[in-house]
Amino acid sequence: MSSLIPDPSNSTTPLPDNAGAISDAAAERPGEGVTTIRDSVIAKVAGLAVREVPGVHALGSVPTRALGAILDALSSSDASQGISVSIADDVVTVEIVLVAAYPVPLTALAEQVRAAVTLAIEGLVGMTVAGVNVTITDIYVAEEAGDNDVAGVPAT
Repeated sequence: MSSLIPDPSNSTTPLPDNAGAISDAAAERPGEGVTTIRDSVIAKVAGLAVREVPGVHALGSVPTRALGAILDALSSSDASQGISVSIADDVVTVEIVLVAAYPVPLTALAEQVRAAVTLAIEGLVGMTVAGVNVTITDIYVAEEAGDNDVAGVPAT
């Protein structure tokens, strides 16, 4: 039986061995400076993590994906498309809208997405994740090799 939690060793973005570690020099100077991580950065981290989960075809709803296809054509892709983040008391809640590839089991896919996003945010951002809500809006079925993967946008 395969695990629903992604194996970090298979990640396309390897972390250095000392990621998240505090050096002795830094531990001696607590409280110096302020670190601000914007919601958009957390959303981007989540979006990149979701894209690494097998079975996720695309992020966002059909209109959002259509806009994304236009932006991609203009080389202005958004890694946080289909992702929204809310923060309360330094705890993150993530909302994800995605399209699944057929025939991936949907509940297993949602669990894998939750695990990947939680691991990425807690590991890279250092904030606790209260929840990851996954909405699957469509299932992508490849009908032909030249199929346009954005519903509602005619193939050129």
